Amino acid sequence: MSHIAELQQGDSLKAIQLDPVSRLDLIKYAGASGDFNPIHTIDEEAENAGLPGIIAHGMWTMGNLAKLFTPYIEEGFIQDYTIRFRKMVFLDDVIILTAKLLNNDTELMEFRVAAVNQHQQEVMNGVVKFQCYQD
Repeated sequence: MSHIAELQQGDSLKAIQLDPVSRLDLIKYAGASGDFNPIHTIDEEAENAGLPGIIAHGMWTMGNLAKLFTPYIEEGFIQDYTIRFRKMVFLDDVIILTAKLLNNDTELMEFRVAAVNQHQQEVMNGVVKFQCYQD
């Protein structure tokens, strides 16, 4: 399918597999977001907080989910985004992003989105409402 509006209920966007989560990804995200909580960048601080190691910012994972819709930027925009954080994302995790069309009323499309790690565990899920531009 070349146009997002051509999708039918139950169709999926092309899944995206992210590169393994790196410390540099999280350091750059901390700088861009202003979230300098050390559990995201410093091993010792994460361990002192009772974690097995540093964890990715939840918003880093959420922001990456928007990449599913990047190919359709000329056709519309994300109008609404509702996410539930399910599990932590750790260094070296490989995340696969998916979106499945739940409802298509031709103007506002509703997708179930998810981020799944290499262990097939859903780390995040939710709903994205994609607003198509009117001709």
